[in-house]
Amino acid sequence: MTSEHMPSVGFIGLGIMGRPMARNLLRAGYRVVVADVVAEPVDTLVAEGAGRGTTPRDVAERTDLLITMLPDSPEVEAVYAGADGALEAARPGWLAIDMSSISPRVARELAERAAAAGAGMLDAPVSGGDKGAIAGTLSIMVGGTEDDFARALPVLQALGKTIVHVGPSGAGQVAKVCNQVVVGVVIEAVSEALVLGAKAGVDPARIVEVLQGGLASTKVLEMRKDNILGGRFDPGFRVRLHLKDLKNALELAREAGVVLPATAGVEQLMQRMRIAGRGDFDHSGLVTVLEDLAEIRVCDAAGRATG
Repeated sequence: MTSEHMPSVGFIGLGIMGRPMARNLLRAGYRVVVADVVAEPVDTLVAEGAGRGTTPRDVAERTDLLITMLPDSPEVEAVYAGADGALEAARPGWLAIDMSSISPRVARELAERAAAAGAGMLDAPVSGGDKGAIAGTLSIMVGGTEDDFARALPVLQALGKTIVHVGPSGAGQVAKVCNQVVVGVVIEAVSEALVLGAKAGVDPARIVEVLQGGLASTKVLEMRKDNILGGRFDPGFRVRLHLKDLKNALELAREAGVVLPATAGVEQLMQRMRIAGRGDFDHSGLVTVLEDLAEIRVCDAAGRATG
């Protein structure tokens, strides 16, 4: 697709994930207009060639397609449906793609409001963390119509590697909470294993090596082993955001009549992290709760030879 035929793209939400995603769109040749409540990432991307947006309505009016990457449902609702919200500029042919992780119910409600104005809206949350956002290799799970998905696909291909249309509006968010259930429970299981091994006197780095060679091999260990073994929990993906995702999962489970006992336990451990002031840790920092209970630090045991 030549640049003159490429849609102009708005991007609102330039945090750990959003900033590199917007940068990848610029590198792919899209004309991008950016906005955020924090000035610094806007200034950085404007210096790299993006246009500067003001309100969500302003960004929507100036672009063919709007992407949002925001913390939670209230922020998404404010950007789309609040004062000077993006939906005030919704019009036939315009498309919104919310890539935040929010409640499936809110995703469906906003899509209905966009449709009433003749516009399209997709919910397209992602998995892959900051590393996937930087590399443009995110897994993207999309809810919405087939036609809107087809229109969005070339733009999404600048951001992700695995892009799946999973169903109608809200389905992307359902898939995302399912993803976050698995990730959260696996992080907790890995944490239990490494704390147990360290407390029993075995080098947790050796345990990681063994686990990655067998049935227990997991992407969590591949991408987060250095965090856990090194005791460094710079985000990545913040605990408070994963906690929000698990709350969405439990809300959905109540609506659907599903019991999620392991998820409920992990949600409580992450709640403990938030209370302890660790809500901005990477979610691999969940290990610290179990370390506290066992009175040991995995990072202190890593690299120690066993007799």
